[in-house]
Amino acid sequence: MKILLVEDDAVLVDGLIHTLGKAGYEVNCAMTGARAEHLLTTQDFELVVLDLGLPDADGLELLQGIRQRKQPLPVLILTARDSPNDKARGMEKGADDYLTKPFELTELEARIHALIRRCYGGFQCDIVVGRLALNTRDNQVLLDGLPLPLLPREYAVMELLLLEAGKVVSKSRLGQRLSPKAGALPDNAIEVYIHRVRKRVESYGITIKTIRGLGYLLETIDA
Repeated sequence: MKILLVEDDAVLVDGLIHTLGKAGYEVNCAMTGARAEHLLTTQDFELVVLDLGLPDADGLELLQGIRQRKQPLPVLILTARDSPNDKARGMEKGADDYLTKPFELTELEARIHALIRRCYGGFQCDIVVGRLALNTRDNQVLLDGLPLPLLPREYAVMELLLLEAGKVVSKSRLGQRLSPKAGALPDNAIEVYIHRVRKRVESYGITIKTIRGLGYLLETIDA
């Protein structure tokens, strides 16, 4: 599960990356509005944690941009602005939750888990496709309720395909997920990982279809 953290407090950023990383999330950070806008328009995330008091922008402007682009992203505002009017404005602009500073890390984790449950259809098993289930909290793909052994990049492929089950996932998006820091992987490398995970699941009633020119589609064989 990939989270974008938009926050300009370096100490808080380090703490949140550590805490959320231990909870199984992949966290990318933007400390300015410009950087956040760049990441939001060039990469894919499942959730945004958004500070409002950025050095070069108001976080509400970023939120408004997300909603205008119709990006299906849950957004949790994390801010020192604690008046009822501030909260009302944040929710009116399209925030899914609003947490004020100072806060307890356990509460932030709980709210993130709740948003994932609400937006992606579950908690322990967020997505179920046939005999497969995705458990984002423990970073596991389950087959008939048991963990399916996967290498980290194989898990990343399965996680994204399961989160987008029923939709075509492009090679470029898979490349970003598999290599977020070094840049997108070449097509042949992505094809290798698709081949590996396809072999893992095809005998269990699941297929990963290649949609020529578009990407890949995960579905049950009898769908």
